[in-house]
Amino acid sequence: MGEVSRRTLLLAGGALALAGCAKPPVSITRPTASPTGSVSAQLTEVLTTYAQNTDKLGGQVLDLRSGRAWSFRGDYASQSASMAKVMISALALRTARAAGHELDFDRMTDVSRALVDSDNDSADRLWRYAGGAVDDTSAATANRAADAYQRLANELQMSSTHRDAGRPDWSWTWTTPADQVKLLDKLLHGTPALLDMDRLYLLDVMRKTNPTQIWGVGTMRGADVQVQMKNGWVQFGTGDYAGLWAVNSMGHVLGEGRDYLACFMCRTPTFETGKALLDAIGGDVYRVLGSGTV
Repeated sequence: MGEVSRRTLLLAGGALALAGCAKPPVSITRPTASPTGSVSAQLTEVLTTYAQNTDKLGGQVLDLRSGRAWSFRGDYASQSASMAKVMISALALRTARAAGHELDFDRMTDVSRALVDSDNDSADRLWRYAGGAVDDTSAATANRAADAYQRLANELQMSSTHRDAGRPDWSWTWTTPADQVKLLDKLLHGTPALLDMDRLYLLDVMRKTNPTQIWGVGTMRGADVQVQMKNGWVQFGTGDYAGLWAVNSMGHVLGEGRDYLACFMCRTPTFETGKALLDAIGGDVYRVLGSGTV
């Protein structure tokens, strides 16, 4: 945490990465005709077309109207990036409860800024708080936070969400679309891992996303469509995926006859390509789910 490369090269979903939003629109392969068949078949047809842009793409939908799930490589695993800020915020709330009190004002402010503005510094402080020391940037504190994060993931039955071996950074935790939908489902419907007042607080903050970050799953948000969401993006500086961006979006969409949880994750050559891809997917999934239930 706090290393120069994360601030300058990785840009894990913070304000610096938003500079990319000002660039011209990118071109992606899109469906050229309306999908046909059942809702599940339509979703698969749409995602199969979008997968022509990258083979590193996965998605999961849980239709709360029917209770049925749909998956397109829902077990696709990648770095959480700033999607992890939902779990980090939950972990901070839980850490305070374990100490016998509510989260203090400064850390509540950090939760708000981490989820609304995707502020990295706020997430860093919450991470260290979960590790036992807000002002301590040592590896020991980061490792304690990563261990606590893993325990919470285990209690939430997020079996594919885990820390990156050798890296205690929150943005490098691994997850899948299926696990993120499971997290959303537990935030909405309850879990022994979190007090009801804490999970409802998180959901309330997640509906106040900064307008500059309403894309992907939340792209259709409007007066009649409410979204509780979190996006994330991070660039790989080294390793097998050097130069690629992990771009992710998860959320709960409610309105105009729809009520569903969704998460889509991909890796693309640029942040702009990933954002455009998930934006297009979010819009088409919304349209398909307007024709019926999964």
